[in-house]
Amino acid sequence: MHFISPSKGRMNFEEMMTDITGYIKGLPTSLYKIIIGTDSQVKSETSFITAVIVHRIGKGARYYYHKKTHRKIKSLRQKIFHETSLSLELGGMVARFFARSGYEDMKVEIHIDVGNNGETKDLIREVVGMVTGSGFRARIKPDAYGASSVADKHTK
Repeated sequence: MHFISPSKGRMNFEEMMTDITGYIKGLPTSLYKIIIGTDSQVKSETSFITAVIVHRIGKGARYYYHKKTHRKIKSLRQKIFHETSLSLELGGMVARFFARSGYEDMKVEIHIDVGNNGETKDLIREVVGMVTGSGFRARIKPDAYGASSVADKHTK
């Protein structure tokens, strides 16, 4: 699995996590949020972009993204569930890396591309339940910028 850092280019998972922990060590007294969100775009196939954001609260952020393509998914429900499962899979990997690296207190937030306005409102309870049942904090629109802004930027 490879990731793209807009400032550093292509890297594998270990390199990305080393870069994230280096960023945290660079200003250890700051507060940090680790955010993972996935968005997708359907054309002849469905492109899924999963973003990993390390937010240094009040002092900027860095992000990385992974692109995965899938056969064309026409069902909105199936697409949202697939986006959420990709975020959860990566969230688990990130949380395990932090636990092994002495950052077990670093919480991972999953941003889901659903909200109270629009077609996705009927899916909120189910996907939020999926995320919280997996041990992560869930955010939905308008607070789900990891999915609706950062990942969305790279689906086009």
